[in-house]
Formats: sequence, structure tokens, C-alpha cells
Amino acid sequence: MEALDFSVIDAAGSALMLVFQPERMIFMVFGVAVGLIIGLIPGIGGLTGFALLIPFTYTMDPIAALGMLLGMQAVTTTSDTLPAVLIGVPGTSSAQALVLDGHELAKKGEAARALAAGYTSSLMGGVFGAFLLAFTIPFIRPFVLAIGTPELFAITTLALAMVAALSGNAPLRGVAIACFGILISMIGIDAQTAQRRGTGSFVYLWDGVPIMPLMLGLFALPELCELAIARKPLADNVKFDPKKGRSQGIRDALTHWFLVVRSSILGVVCGAIPGFSGAVVDWMAYGHAARTEKGASETFTKGDIRGVIAPEAAANAINSGSLGTTLVFGVPGSAAMAILIGAMLVHGIVPGPDMMTTHLDITYSMVWSMMVANIIGTLACITLSVYFARIATLRYTLLLPAILVVVYIGAYQASSSWGDMLVLLVAGLVGWAMKRLNWPRPPLVLGLVLGVLLERYLGISIVRYGADWLYRPGVMGVLAIAVLVLARPLINEIRHGGLSALVPSGRPVFKLSDLFYVILMGITVLMMFEASKWPTAARLGPQIVGTVLLIGAAVSFYHAVTARGRPIEDERDISYRGIYMDIGSEKDDLGNRLVLSRAAQFFGWFLLFMGLMAVIGLIPTIPVFVIAYLRFHAREPWRLTVLYAAGVTLFVYVVFDQLIRVFWPNTVLGALFPQLTSMIPSV
Repeated sequence: MEALDFSVIDAAGSALMLVFQPERMIFMVFGVAVGLIIGLIPGIGGLTGFALLIPFTYTMDPIAALGMLLGMQAVTTTSDTLPAVLIGVPGTSSAQALVLDGHELAKKGEAARALAAGYTSSLMGGVFGAFLLAFTIPFIRPFVLAIGTPELFAITTLALAMVAALSGNAPLRGVAIACFGILISMIGIDAQTAQRRGTGSFVYLWDGVPIMPLMLGLFALPELCELAIARKPLADNVKFDPKKGRSQGIRDALTHWFLVVRSSILGVVCGAIPGFSGAVVDWMAYGHAARTEKGASETFTKGDIRGVIAPEAAANAINSGSLGTTLVFGVPGSAAMAILIGAMLVHGIVPGPDMMTTHLDITYSMVWSMMVANIIGTLACITLSVYFARIATLRYTLLLPAILVVVYIGAYQASSSWGDMLVLLVAGLVGWAMKRLNWPRPPLVLGLVLGVLLERYLGISIVRYGADWLYRPGVMGVLAIAVLVLARPLINEIRHGGLSALVPSGRPVFKLSDLFYVILMGITVLMMFEASKWPTAARLGPQIVGTVLLIGAAVSFYHAVTARGRPIEDERDISYRGIYMDIGSEKDDLGNRLVLSRAAQFFGWFLLFMGLMAVIGLIPTIPVFVIAYLRFHAREPWRLTVLYAAGVTLFVYVVFDQLIRVFWPNTVLGALFPQLTSMIPSV
């Protein structure tokens, strides 16, 4: 045993020396720079970074090549903090929960504080996760082997329950909308029966609804629409001097070190489970903080710095857990790790048990690369956070055009299809309606992410174990916790209002906003009717989830309409109901007519962009769109308008056309004049 311990320590030490060799550090810093840029651009993600960097690694030294790739991957979840905090747009799927409190802090003029706290907790989470992985590598194998598909199903159910239950004074809304997300995830070709489910005649839907345009539509477009409605800077009054705010944010992260540790452990453990992405873990970390931190029910989603710290620490720590599973078993913990395996095989390195023996030095070099990359990337972000924070004080007309263009392209990265743009538009309209009507959006996104995993794990568990999988100790324990999480709002209602609180007796009062319930239940009934024609294995999941949705939505609808006929409750009496886990609409005095008018204008500009893009192509559309918006809508000076349009167009051309080589959609002009396609990009 002592010999083994010394061999591990020796391998770890020699690997650290290899990583710090100057020629290898240069490549790692380059990877970090690419990762930071990618994280700043909503919708791009680490997969694009791998696609950019892998061709350069074929002739490189293996340790330098893997260090560069891991350096890029490690810091993507660091720089995605910027768009999430400043404009409410998740830079990657791992930054969704960050939007809730980070964006609220930016609105209060505390953007520098939120950015610094996010960067610091991200650094702490990444470094702690790497250390945890380094010390647990010899012991991780038995732990991961003990997890089967039944346990994976139970853990996935718990993750969904934690978010669905955090829906303020209407928890059943969270359950219903999470189930709707699961139903959407089931659209496509069923893996077991090859049955096309909910696709209609659209080939685009055969692979399911892409997560990226849906996420950007639900979170990005509603926030941008609200900015266009308010027509004022994101932060009217800056409470903190940027430098002072940066110092405060760093102190916040250090003060809440125990929250960072707990969130980091959660991130590493969940990252070790194949299929658990950052889109899931950041919500789990946020939900954990909301349930365990003192006073969270009053301050979370309203600009609590702890709501920034927890998801950021977990989102960065997940890379370490995912890397551990990839190295020990050769099983990729995520899509990015699957590409990393390909890069390793090119260099003759085969993931698996040999990584714990023969290639232990390479294993530790990868762990140290992630740690060093986190330190370099975070220090750069913290240094620049003072300047980033000033973006929040810009007038909305200077923010919207560039952000909209990047959102369009980020959504289009999902499958390079016109369907991506349509999904973005529909999700944007639905997301804005949900925001205005106080329907939580996080459960919908999490249902979409986890729905595929839930159905897959359940199907495999039933085939392999029959009904016995339910009696496995780990499954019973985790499912019991999930039931308690979901039942907690019900128990609180009974404790504070007795059994009569469950059956309100007020006079029903209906509002136009109740149509959302009707539409949601109507769509669900249609989907279940369509599912009744499918084979048993294909229809079982949609029918079970649809039934739960209808029950939850119907009970919530009944409570909503009867509650309006009762006396208004004292705020102190309903504080026990917990957190409404979403960003609510700003209270304003604009009136419904003006709000709807400005929202229609916003989505009208969206449709104009799509129309021009269909005719002349995306890149030629950008200067036309930006000039039209800035000059004729915002009344900006001609010189500023032209320079702005030229800058945005050049950025898109260099980054997306020349570097990433995006396959642009077909256009009317390109069909009429094929020779133009070789002359003008994207036509």
C-alpha cells in the first residue's frame, strides 16, 4: 500500500512539472483564451471550441494537446458568467440558474460584485473539484460501478423534483410545466420502437427539439423584450464603484466558502454520472442553496449573492467529475468528453483502467491542466470585470442589436436549420408569456434536458430488472427524498392552514391569463390522444407524464381561480411557501396596451431579421438590420450607426464564417443566382 501511495504521489508531482514547462503552458494559455471567448458568446459552447482546436493537436505533444483542450473546456463555464449577469442571457446551458440572482444584481447596479463573486466561486469550485478528483482517482472506480440505471433514474427524478418544487406559492405549476418539458423531450424518433412521436411531417423534429434555441428563446428573448419595453439602461443607478464592487464580490465568495465546498462536491459527484450536464447540476446547486441557506426564501431570485456563488461553483466543478469517469472507464460523462476521448485516441492514449496505472502521469497532467487553466482564466476575468460591469449602464439601443444577432446565430448552431430559428421564435413568445404570467421557466428547461434520460433509464431498468429495480436500497432512498421534496409544499400548506387549505372554497374568479392553463392542458390532451395510436413502449412514457401534468395543472388552476374570491393573504402568512424560482417582470406603470405594443415591436424586428435572412442571407442582413434599428427606431447618429453595423458584421464574418465555418441556410437570392454563393458569405 505504501508503494502504491508513493507511486501516485510521484506521478502527480512529475505531471505537475510537465504541465509547467513553458512550451506546454503557451498552448494551455491559448486554449484558455479560446474558452473565454466562446463562453462570452451565447449559444456556442465547448463543443465548438473542441471543433476549432482539435485539428491543431494532431502533431502536438500529447500532454500539450490535452492541456490545451482541457484549458479551453475548463474556462468556458467561467466566462459565460458575463452574458448571464449583464443581459440575462445564459452564455452556455450551465449558466441558466446564474441568471436568476446575477441579472437582478446587475439591475441594481451591482454587476461588478456579481461578476467578481461568480468568477471567484467558479475558480474555487474548479480548483477544489480538481483537488478532489486528484485525491479520489484511486477510489472512484468502485463508487461509479455501484451506480446502475435504476439509481440513475432515481437521481434524475430527484434533480427534477428539486426544481419543480421551487415555484413559490404555486408549486403545482412547477410540476405541470416540468412534465410539459418532458413531453417536449419525447418528440422525435423513439429509440426502442423507431416510432415517430409528435414529429408530424417535419423531418427537423426526428432528432427531437434542440435544447439551445429553446433555452435562448425561453431565457434570452424575454429579457431582451423586457429591456425593449422599459427603454432604459439595465442599471439606472450604480450603487457600487466597479472596483469596490469587485472587491466586495471576492469577499462574498470567500465568506461563503462552505457553500462553495458543498456545491463543488455536488458538481463533482453529479459530473461523474454519465448524462448529467451542467444544465442540470447548476439548478440542483441553486435548489440546494435555496433550501439550506439562512433566509434564502426571502432573498433568492431578488439579487442574493449566494444565488450566484452556488451554481457557479458547481458548474465549474462538474468538469472534474466528468473527466474522472471518462479517464477511469472510457465512458464520456458529456458530449465534450466524448470528443476528448477521440483526441486521446489520436495520440495513442486509450481511456480505461490503464489510466490508473500505465498512464497515471498523463491522468494527473490532465487534472493539473484543468486546475491551472481555471486559475489563469479566472484571474483574467476578475481583472476585466471592472470594465465588463460598465456594459450595464449603456442605453438599451446600443445593447439590443448586437445581442440579438449573436442570439440568432447561437440558436442556429443547434442543427444549422431554419427550424432552429422557428423554435427560437416560438420559445421566445412562450417564454415572455410565462415571465409575464409568473409561470416558472426553469422546470420546463430541466424537463426537456432530463426527459430523455428519464425515459431511457426507466426503460432499461424495466427490461433488465423487471419490477425488482424499485426495491434496490439506493433507488428507494433517493426516490423517498424526491417524494419528500415534492410533498414539502403540501405539508407546509396543511401545517399553516389545516386540511381546509387544500380545498379552497372561495368564489371562482376567472382572468384572461387563465387561458394559459387551458392551452397547456389542451396541448397535453392532443399529445396524449396522438400517443394512443403508438406501440405500447412508445406511448407509455408520454401518457404517464401527460396524466401527471393534467392532474397538477387542473388542481393548480382550481386553486388559482378560487383563491381570488377569498380575502388577500398577509405576506407573512405565505412566506413559508418558499421561492418563486424565476425572474419576474419588472413592475411598471406603462399599462397593458403599451406593454403589448412594445413587445409586438420587438418581435416584429425579430421577424424582419428572419425575413431578410431568408432572402439575402444572414451576414448581408446584419448591416441592414442594425442600421434600420439604430437609425429609424433608436434615432442614433449616422456615424455611430454605421460604425456599429460595420463592427458587428465584421465580428460575425471573422468568428463564425472564417473561424468556425458555419454552414449558413439556403436563401432566395442564392437559389436565383447560384454564382453569388461563392462571392458573398451566407447567401
